[in-house]
Amino acid sequence: MDKLSLKLYGWKCVLGAEVAYLVCLVGGFLPLRSSLGIELHHRLFETLPGFVWISLGSIILGAVYMFVFAWIFAWYYVWMHNSSLIRETK
Repeated sequence: MDKLSLKLYGWKCVLGAEVAYLVCLVGGFLPLRSSLGIELHHRLFETLPGFVWISLGSIILGAVYMFVFAWIFAWYYVWMHNSSLIRETK
């Protein structure tokens, strides 16, 4: 098994996090659940510091949070993967 590249894996994590963030934002507008479910959805977003449902500044702030969280996750995952590889000695 080869070592993971932090740069490559980090950008993939960012892409995945930002797509998931956009899907969750869109899901907050769709009337597919009860009014209590929609309210809970909005409240969960508002647990992010500075986020208010829905303003342009909050949408950008949430995207920045997702970017930072994705890089933290990528760094930790790559570190755990690469440090657990077994080195063969000859």
